[in-house]
Amino acid sequence: MNRNWLYVFIGGIIEIVWVSGLKHASNALEWSLTGIAIVISFGLIIAASKRLPVGTVYAVFTGIGTAGTVLTEMVLFGEEFRLAKILLIGLLLCGVIGLKLVTDQQSAKEGAA
Repeated sequence: MNRNWLYVFIGGIIEIVWVSGLKHASNALEWSLTGIAIVISFGLIIAASKRLPVGTVYAVFTGIGTAGTVLTEMVLFGEEFRLAKILLIGLLLCGVIGLKLVTDQQSAKEGAA
């Protein structure tokens, strides 16, 4: 995994933090940390988008954030567990992984040419 994909992955993980913060922040410190997480997350995505296809970067970023947020809400905050949610998250992640693999194969072909 190159550095730019690492930025996307870390940005997606931080997205889980700030999205949960938008819902659960209740004081100035928590809101400040949420704001800082937003800035860091988008800063990493912007950096990665300079070297990777922006559409794929954004799809992977939001896929990680969406899946992670739903799972975090279920595990940490007691949101109702539903099999349909888990199956749909799995489908979403299959699409995100597929996009990344196709992008990596395309980049490898272009690099060889």
